[in-house]
Amino acid sequence: MFFPLYFDPTYILLIPALILAIYAQGKVQTTFRRYMYEHSQAGMTGAQVARKLLDANGLHDVPVELIPGTLSDHYDPRTRKMRLSPQVYQSTSVAALGVAAHETGHAVQHAQAYIPLGIRNNLYPVANIGSRMAFPLFFIGFITWSQTIMNVGIWLFIAALAFQLVTLPVEFNASRRALAMLDSGGYLTQTEVPKAKRVLSAAALTYVAAAAMAASQLFRLLLLRGARDD
Repeated sequence: MFFPLYFDPTYILLIPALILAIYAQGKVQTTFRRYMYEHSQAGMTGAQVARKLLDANGLHDVPVELIPGTLSDHYDPRTRKMRLSPQVYQSTSVAALGVAAHETGHAVQHAQAYIPLGIRNNLYPVANIGSRMAFPLFFIGFITWSQTIMNVGIWLFIAALAFQLVTLPVEFNASRRALAMLDSGGYLTQTEVPKAKRVLSAAALTYVAAAAMAASQLFRLLLLRGARDD
């Protein structure tokens, strides 16, 4: 069966993942805002905590940099630099310390050659191409009735999905490391640790939603390819 592009019922498959993605984005924003105004008893900024945690793990050569943006925090394994947004870098909030420790967790993963992180880093170049080229190639093949081009698009999208899936254990592990470091180092009190966990759990949900959306999209492409065969 052939579905014209202007009437494609396979879009229905994306609705559950889309709802989850919208919920996840709202959850991370509201949770971060809630604990952004709750200052930790330690009184240290996210940048200070990140520096101490990095040094405690022997990562004295990993700089902590301030970058613009909201929740733009990340650890760059290519340059071995940690970059924190103003809301994290300059803040003493429970949310800021949780995010800073999470990014430190990624730096520690990199230093310890954490296998899922290595797999994700190796997948990144292909996944980056796949996320940009999979849909154009697939629909070029769909319009021109070319199974080969459609299959290339699907395989590129599979690479992008694999990147999303391997990201999940990387993010969950970084959060576990973060909470353990904050707790054992005394940077957060026993009542503050669960609050930081809520922030990190909300952030992790966005990665779950992204993986769910990618899986739904792949299933949709496979259905469209099958419909073109009929």
